[in-house]
Amino acid sequence: MLAGFNNVTFEFGSRIIVEDATWHIQPGERIGLIGYNGTGKSTLLKLLVGEYSPSEGTVERSRNTSIGYLHQDLLSFDTNDSILEVALGAFEKIKQLEKEIEELGKELEATSDEKILLVYSDKLHELEVLGGYNIHHKTEEVLQGLGFANEDLNRPYKEFSGGWRMRVLLAKMILQQPDLLLLDEPTNHLDLPSIEWLEKYLLHYKGSVVIVSHDKYFLNRMVTKIIEVYQQQLHIYSGNYDYYETEKAQRIDLQQRAYENQQDYIRQNERLIERFRAKASKAAMAQSLMKKLDKLDRVENVEFERPNLKINFKVDKQPGKILASLKHATKSFGNNLIIENTGAEIDRGDKIALIGANGKGKSTILRLLAGTEPFTGERNWGHNVDESFYAQHQLEALNLNNTILEEMTLCGSGKTELELRSLLGCFLFSGDDVEKKIRVLSGGEKARVALAKVIAGKANFLLLDEPTNHLDIHSVELLSEALNKYEGSYILVSHDRFFISKTANKIWEIVDHEIKEFKGGYEEYVQWKERMEKSKAEGSKTNVQSSKPEIKIEQPSTLNIKPETSNNQNKEQQKELQKLQKQFSKLESSLNELNQQKINTEAGLANPDNYSDKKKFLELEERYKTVQQKISAANKEYEILFEKIMQLESEI
Repeated sequence: MLAGFNNVTFEFGSRIIVEDATWHIQPGERIGLIGYNGTGKSTLLKLLVGEYSPSEGTVERSRNTSIGYLHQDLLSFDTNDSILEVALGAFEKIKQLEKEIEELGKELEATSDEKILLVYSDKLHELEVLGGYNIHHKTEEVLQGLGFANEDLNRPYKEFSGGWRMRVLLAKMILQQPDLLLLDEPTNHLDLPSIEWLEKYLLHYKGSVVIVSHDKYFLNRMVTKIIEVYQQQLHIYSGNYDYYETEKAQRIDLQQRAYENQQDYIRQNERLIERFRAKASKAAMAQSLMKKLDKLDRVENVEFERPNLKINFKVDKQPGKILASLKHATKSFGNNLIIENTGAEIDRGDKIALIGANGKGKSTILRLLAGTEPFTGERNWGHNVDESFYAQHQLEALNLNNTILEEMTLCGSGKTELELRSLLGCFLFSGDDVEKKIRVLSGGEKARVALAKVIAGKANFLLLDEPTNHLDIHSVELLSEALNKYEGSYILVSHDRFFISKTANKIWEIVDHEIKEFKGGYEEYVQWKERMEKSKAEGSKTNVQSSKPEIKIEQPSTLNIKPETSNNQNKEQQKELQKLQKQFSKLESSLNELNQQKINTEAGLANPDNYSDKKKFLELEERYKTVQQKISAANKEYEILFEKIMQLESEI
């Protein structure tokens, strides 16, 4: 065991965070620590590293266990050193050894003493054993993986914003390779490419990792165990986040059934007691039943303790067909060109996710559309457009001296105090909570205030910049549901892949300083990107082998490849291509049906009721094997057809 709790109770003021909790972290484990905002996830990490002491019980840490702890408070650190130097701080022993070798080298030049030469040689050998010659390469590799360009590595740390500073400190912590790595919301300040890099890195990390995160995709890929902080207890699930959701639903269902069965049993016995109590001959039996009920180990009723945000976006008026457009837009910051002579249009009903790496200009595009950032070109609003902008900096823009209610009053919604109190109640600020000063609120509470300000305006067009930061998983799900029901249009920037997949019907990406649009959801977009990369790789092979022209595939979802007509085209090849396209389309439909059959069968296998009927269970199991085989065969045929179509297209 690396670290853990033994019967730990911890109280924060008058509030109990955990009671009689036991949790042991074993070598090589990847654990997701989850719970609603305010349940004490970050507090538990502080207990593990010794920043807090338990009220009762013991926190155990192995004497030789090294712990790395990434948290938001680290942002108070500041220095003039370059980010490369800060990250190299992970190798303190090696850097000290380098200094000693440098001093010995100077002495050796001056004296040529054999004893110094021997010490110098030993130190060089020690440096080699510790991998000292590779530390610069390793550090640069990790920093680049987390999104830093080569030219940034020697820039002073203090020049970078909070999010980029957090990446440097994450790089340093990863390079230290502690036995136990504690990460508190590591994806909050990372873009999609950096999150994907971190996933790959941590999957091969030799130590144990405990992650607090609201990113369901990240947790599903990363963890093999879930620890849920719920009702002052730690509930342990062996699996990823999807497994936890299924298992928790089953546990709740079983507990509810056990509770209801026990209540029926109690009621039956209470009726017997009432009947027999008055009869002298049955009094002893009644006493026996009463003692039996008194000794009964009572099953608790299922009570949900979850803060439900009641997010309900309302639209005051309907806009025209086109909400906003950019024409010939160019924007740069010094030598950093963001977009050049590009255009884009947002239509009524569009729900757009603007994605890509940090520094590409996603937040800048939102500000251009909102009219808060100057640029060269045109920005035009459509008819009856009423916009509302939720920006990353809005949390910092909240007046810390205002109460929550005062902040809402100043947002210009025109609502009465009673209406504002009612709205704040939907965001879990009830009663005297609305009189709290903004300065005492947590990050999640500030995010809820900023969201409430956006909703208060009844806008028909929303611009949302990282709206899920500081929200827990449950709140992210509620926000995505509310946006699905929202009658207006929106464009959002987010690195939360679950959130994007649930909310967007179009994807925008900044590529080569232009806004590229994909008409479809996030999962379709990912599949299309994979197809394009595959076809590009295969196309380059064809070019090397036969110097044939580049293959171009346009429609990602249906692969509707239309051959260009020309006098030299071979009619037989055209017919063959059309035939293959029809087969491909049918096969794609067949695959969709098979995948749906698989989902339905999995749902049947997940239903505990089906396990009581052996025949039904065996039928389901056989059906599942059959559909898996069919899907495997269809996928092979899919690949063969795909290659044939590409080959024909290149020859025509």
